[in-house]
Amino acid sequence: MLIKLDENIPDLVADRLRQLGHEVHTIREEGLTGASDERVSAELGKERRFLVTQDLDFSDARRFVENSPMGVLIVRLSNPTRRQIASRVEEVFVGQAEADLVGSITIATEKKIRVRRIVVGG
Repeated sequence: MLIKLDENIPDLVADRLRQLGHEVHTIREEGLTGASDERVSAELGKERRFLVTQDLDFSDARRFVENSPMGVLIVRLSNPTRRQIASRVEEVFVGQAEADLVGSITIATEKKIRVRRIVVGG
């Protein structure tokens, strides 16, 4: 899967996802640190990448209708450390089918994973 990590996701996550066979770009590597959500969304749509973030602003499905990204994983942990974030993201990508993640907004907390399909035009 083509994945982009938001600037609030530690580089350790990129390493783990690459080990799982994903092609990962990061906001930091691309010089987009501090870029607006709109700019990040536009890049996601252009590159057809799946976003991993902690930013709840990306839970708004309306932004996906315009840019058609592959989907988003929002990590919402109470007191996240770099390792906890990396472990939770890895659990999601190992435990969920790619077909379920693509086209969905997925929210991962300590206790559960919620996957909501993005309804385009609805």
